[in-house]
Amino acid sequence: MVRIVILGGGVGGTLTANLLVKKLRRRIDSDEVQVTIVDQTGAHTYQPGFMYLAMGGERADNLTRPERSLLDDRIGLIVDEVVRVDEADRSVVLAKGDPVPYDYLVIATGARIVPEAIEHFEAEAHHFYSAEAATRLRAALDAFQGGRIVIGIAGMPYKCPPAPLEVAFLLEAELRERHLREKTEIHFCSPIGRAFTIESVSEMATPILEQKAIELHTFFNVESIDPVKRVVASLEGEELAYDLLILVPPHRGAQVLIDSGLAPAPGGWLPTDRHTLQVGGRPNVFALGDATDLPLSKAGSTAHFEAPVVAERVAALATNREPNAKHASYEGRVMCFFEIGDGKGTLLRFDYDHPPKPPTPNRLWHLGKIVFNKTYWHTVPKGRV
Repeated sequence: MVRIVILGGGVGGTLTANLLVKKLRRRIDSDEVQVTIVDQTGAHTYQPGFMYLAMGGERADNLTRPERSLLDDRIGLIVDEVVRVDEADRSVVLAKGDPVPYDYLVIATGARIVPEAIEHFEAEAHHFYSAEAATRLRAALDAFQGGRIVIGIAGMPYKCPPAPLEVAFLLEAELRERHLREKTEIHFCSPIGRAFTIESVSEMATPILEQKAIELHTFFNVESIDPVKRVVASLEGEELAYDLLILVPPHRGAQVLIDSGLAPAPGGWLPTDRHTLQVGGRPNVFALGDATDLPLSKAGSTAHFEAPVVAERVAALATNREPNAKHASYEGRVMCFFEIGDGKGTLLRFDYDHPPKPPTPNRLWHLGKIVFNKTYWHTVPKGRV
């Protein structure tokens, strides 16, 4: 039996597993191939919804479903914590269960947030990278009656790169609706020399920041937070006072990948081939989604477009055939919606060789994102789009 083990039940792991079943159905039915997902919680969370939870447009119970409900019945699911990948033994060591042997390993362990990496972050700063944190931020926004809001990024890379700008735009629109805009300063802090990492997107976003009177601070890499003075300071020496502080927390790859020698410390991002998605030259280990070190957005759409490549390559190896060249190379494709507030949005669509050319923001793209959010459960994880 050929054993394919997938670590992580997010969009990348779930979609890859379902695609593998479609490609290997006959061999799975005859017990020649086995596909198993190992996931720590057994719950699948739609993380892009956290931003809408913080902005008051979503409910936490709409953002999570049982992983089992999204998987083909032929896929095995083990709910347990992975404590080590034993490459010599070709097995995954679990916290509670027996080791899980593999012939081919797919790593889709995502990114973890580490707010504790910055002293006083958890007590002073709000964020929207978990349901709990987004709920707390919503409560803080409901109580806010004016003052200085500072929005920034406390470490790169991070999940969903447009999200901090989207929050700034959505929050500005909300404050106008609540008649609090004239009582509020909004400051947006970027760790690089422009508003966004991709130049064409920055060129689109910067005039919107100016139009909305959101002050842009470039080269602001968060170093410390002073809870007494209520000041956030940058490595570059700039200080900003705040009444409400919203920061993207530092991100890391899964600790188990560092402990297993698969990813270097301290970041924990897997060294991944940009086209084959193989890890560190290993012929039987692949990675996708936020876990990789690829110079791409850490976003669900990245994993969405990587999964067919991983599935094709693993299926070809499992059946001792050449991969289909048309489907076996990832070209860096990413696509995501971008909210700008006031019921408008735009679209970012790009790959390794073609930067995004965002269309003029309008209501159509905003509605497109809303529709996508509502139909996600029935489409992406099951490979229907």
